[in-house]
Amino acid sequence: MAVIAVTKERRGDETRVAATPETVKKLIGAGFSVTVEAGAGAAASFQDADYEAAGATLAKTAKAAIEGADILFKVRAPVDEEIAALKSGAIVAAGLNPYVEKAALKALADKGATAFAMEFIPRITRAQVMDMLSSQANLAGYRAVIEGAEAYGKAMPMMMTAAGTVAAAKVFIMGVGVAGLQAIATARRLGAVVTATDVRPATKEQVESLGAKFIAVEDEEFKNAQTAGGYAKEMSAEYQAKQAELISGHIGKQDIVITTALIPGRPAPKLVSAAQVASMKPGSVIVDLAIEQGGNVEGGKLGETAVTANGVKILGKPNLPGRIAADASALYARNLFAFAGLLLDKEGKFAPDYEDEILKAALVTQGGKITNPALSA
Repeated sequence: MAVIAVTKERRGDETRVAATPETVKKLIGAGFSVTVEAGAGAAASFQDADYEAAGATLAKTAKAAIEGADILFKVRAPVDEEIAALKSGAIVAAGLNPYVEKAALKALADKGATAFAMEFIPRITRAQVMDMLSSQANLAGYRAVIEGAEAYGKAMPMMMTAAGTVAAAKVFIMGVGVAGLQAIATARRLGAVVTATDVRPATKEQVESLGAKFIAVEDEEFKNAQTAGGYAKEMSAEYQAKQAELISGHIGKQDIVITTALIPGRPAPKLVSAAQVASMKPGSVIVDLAIEQGGNVEGGKLGETAVTANGVKILGKPNLPGRIAADASALYARNLFAFAGLLLDKEGKFAPDYEDEILKAALVTQGGKITNPALSA
C-alpha cells in the first residue's frame, strides 16, 4: 500500500494545505495510506482530529511524516528539510513554480525524487479535474473583486434612495482567463458596470455572455493571439501600443481595475502604465493579480498597497487564493486526489504509467535529472 504524506506549508505565509479530511477519506478508499503532519491544516481551519477521523495517521514532525512515504503532496515546493527526508525515488506532487524555484527543483533532482509540477497539468478534457491553475485562479478572481471593493470604499451597485442616487462602480478586467471570468461574474453580482479586455479573440463571446462589454483592438494579430493550449501569446510592441491607446481613454473613467495577465515562464506583461494610473480618479483601485511575477501595473509593489500621488491605490497582495484558505485547499486537494488516480494501475496497485500524457507533461524531475524540456534553458 503506497503511503502519501501531507505536511505543513513552509514557504511564505501560505495558509493552504494539500489534503483535507474529505480527500484523505477518498485517498484511503482508493487504496492509499495517508500520514498528515500535526497542524498541517490548521491555517485553513482543518483540525487534526478531523484528519484522524477520516483515517489519516498523524505525525508530530514533517520528517516523521515524510520518511516512510512513497508520495508527498504539497501546495508549494518542499523546503530543504522536507526534501532531505524523502526517500530516493519518492514522488512529489506540488505547485512547484518551476520557472522560479530552480533551487528546489535541483534539490529534488539531486535527491532522486520523481517530481510533478501541478502547474504543468495539460489543459485537456481528461485533466480538467486536476487543473490546479484553474481551480486556484477561479478563487483568485473572486477574491480580487472582494479586495478591490473593500479598498474602494464606496458602494458597488447603483442604489436609489430618498436622499439621492448612488452610482454603480465601474470595474475593468484586464485579462480574461479563468481568474478574469470569475472577476467579471463576481463584479456583476455585486452590481458593478463591468468591461473587460483580452488579446485572445475567443474571450469576446465569454465576456459578453457574462453581461460585460468587451474592449480590444480587433486586428489580424488579435485574431491569431492564442496558442493551441489556450494561452495568450505575447503581443507585438505595435499591437500593445494600439491597445494602450484604446484603453487609455477608457481606464481613466474606471473605479476598479483588475489585471490578470500571465505568460508561463516569463515576467508578467505590463498592461497599465504610470501615465494611465495617473489618469485615474482619486480613490480608484487597481488589483494586480500578476504581482508575484513582476506585476501588470507600473508602480505596483509585491506585498504592499502602493498609493500614487493622485490617490490611486495599487494592491499588490500575493496569494489571493490563500485568503480563502478553506475553499482553496478543498479544490486543490481534489485536484491532487484526481491526480493520485494516475499513480494506480487498473487493479488499484501503485504503478504509475509514466507514458500517460498527463504524467509526461507534468513530470519535471526523475532519475536524478530535470527532465521537462520547458526547463532545459
